[in-house]
Amino acid sequence: MIRRELWFGLSFMALIVIGAAAVLVSADTITNGHLGLLMLSLVVVAIMLGFPTAFTLMGMGMLFTWLAYDRDWHRTLDLMVQAAYKTMANDVLIAVPLFVFMGYLVERANLIESLFKSLHLALARLPGALAVATLVTCTIFATATGIVGAVVTLMGLLALPAMLRAGYSVPLAAGAITAGGCLGILIPPSVLLIVYGATAGVSVVQLYAGAFFPGLMLASLYVVYVIIVARLKPQWAPPLSQAERVVPLPPMSQRLADSPAAHAVVGLLKGRRNADVPFSHVLRQLGIVAMPGLIFLLFACFSYKAVTTVEAQARYDIEEIGATRSGTPEGAGAGAGGLQEPPSTGGLQEPPREGGLQEPPSADAPAPSSPPAPSSSGPLAEPPGASPAPAPPAAAQPSAASPAAAAPAAEGASVRPAPTWWWVTFAIFGAMVTLFYLFLSFARLEIFKMLLASFFPLVLLILSVLGSIVMGLATPTEAAAMGALGGMLLAAAYRRLNLTVLKESVFLTAKTSAMVCWLFVGSAIFSAAFALLGGQALVEEWVLGMNLTKVQFLVLSQVIIFLLGWPLEWTEIIVIFMPIFIPLLDNFGVDPLFFGLLVAMNLQTAFLSPPVAMAAFYLKGVSPPHVTLNQIFLGMLPFMGIQVLAIVLLYIWPQIGLWLPQLLYK
Repeated sequence: MIRRELWFGLSFMALIVIGAAAVLVSADTITNGHLGLLMLSLVVVAIMLGFPTAFTLMGMGMLFTWLAYDRDWHRTLDLMVQAAYKTMANDVLIAVPLFVFMGYLVERANLIESLFKSLHLALARLPGALAVATLVTCTIFATATGIVGAVVTLMGLLALPAMLRAGYSVPLAAGAITAGGCLGILIPPSVLLIVYGATAGVSVVQLYAGAFFPGLMLASLYVVYVIIVARLKPQWAPPLSQAERVVPLPPMSQRLADSPAAHAVVGLLKGRRNADVPFSHVLRQLGIVAMPGLIFLLFACFSYKAVTTVEAQARYDIEEIGATRSGTPEGAGAGAGGLQEPPSTGGLQEPPREGGLQEPPSADAPAPSSPPAPSSSGPLAEPPGASPAPAPPAAAQPSAASPAAAAPAAEGASVRPAPTWWWVTFAIFGAMVTLFYLFLSFARLEIFKMLLASFFPLVLLILSVLGSIVMGLATPTEAAAMGALGGMLLAAAYRRLNLTVLKESVFLTAKTSAMVCWLFVGSAIFSAAFALLGGQALVEEWVLGMNLTKVQFLVLSQVIIFLLGWPLEWTEIIVIFMPIFIPLLDNFGVDPLFFGLLVAMNLQTAFLSPPVAMAAFYLKGVSPPHVTLNQIFLGMLPFMGIQVLAIVLLYIWPQIGLWLPQLLYK
């Protein structure tokens, strides 16, 4: 029996022979552009046969470059070395192993079990609570790791048995796990966005900012779908029984509370007089209870100051720019009422830059172009060292201070009330905090403490990494390094950091990073060969010859990517086909950032679309024997429809993805 590796080798040699025969037979009629398309076709076929993607790209690129250079090995090898060195010199790719290392540390520390349990209890009153908790857990964990296989596998081991025991429908449970696990390739920090940014030459920081709200929108659509299905078909997602909602109280809390439903704030305030409970324990519990209110007040104060200060500073910048464009000397600020014309009478002139006196302008002389004379009857400019002339009244005197000195005055004068959106956000979060305290029982306090121990540390790690990138405090590489350190500290805080966890995380990081970097090297060689053969020009000529509109081009490109997601994974689509699509964007007026967001959302179908749905195979590998692959595929289909709906919504309202980058980096 022929071994699998030998079969792959024979198939690859057959592909090369077929390609070479096609070249030799039609040598008189074939062009280099057709050679490029032949190379692209052979690469896709070889990958579908199971050959390693990176080495297939490199091998095909070298072979067809050799043919394009008339069998000159020296020029071929020079091009290969240059393409590989260009990839190795890309600083953006340093973030890949660091983010991957952070993800594997969080995964190996096994933080997902306590996170799922606390979210399950916190969301117990919602229809389909287990499926909703699964989606929220997958969203948080996928954001922290960005590794689809790890999230789907862990949730398959943890959430799937719990949902099956609760009587959930197998397709609904499988669809929630696979769809939630795939969110890691869209929600930052995503390795896909780093790879796309390096391929398309788009800022990874802006991609992260742009993908934040589309990712949350997609996760919210998943949750809404599950709640609607659980409401309409309760037999598919039965509600939790009362026994499953019971939260056992610790001994100290049992002494303070008559029942788990007793109000926690009232019980703790009365517990000061309870001799059986130490006063230090009551203080600790009151500190935990007061934490949400204190965080809300601090966030409200700092955000209010930020929005009003930013507004005032922006107004001052506009005044300064407007004064410069209107010809006003630098430093001549406006009054409190906005931009003003230079005064027609009175006022001091700027001292001459190169000593000496200046002649006063005559009444009928035209105003000089630079610097502009503020008055036709103004006094002489004082030479250096002369005593200053009496200043005119403050109302008529333009400011002669430098911008740095004028900034505080302008800032203080231009402070405005907070915008409407801030007040709306303040009201929403204020209502949430108020409801939290109104319905805070001892049982809910225990759930809140569980969330503090599992949910909030992960969210704090994610927000610190993403916030430092989005706010411009750190580059993606620097934030990834801090995230890796944060992952180690988090694992150590949970007492899960040991030599075994560290060795496994380092090994898996090296394996994944090597795969990504070799893919980039192969992609660089393949793209160079494809461009050299004229394949890109041929594709561009063909697309432009169709006379497509912008909408038609976007629909065509997204349909092609959707279809490619069936046989290929996202890495292969990004490194092979994005270099073909990216040069066409300028011809249709498409923003590469917006196109990248559409592609990132579309490429999730690569994990959810049969027959090559990798998430389905990850889940099948850890599922009970009675869960079939067809049931998993059936559960994926509604979530694929939600992905298509999300793509349509993003196209209709592009500000979902572009608002945050435009706000932060305008």
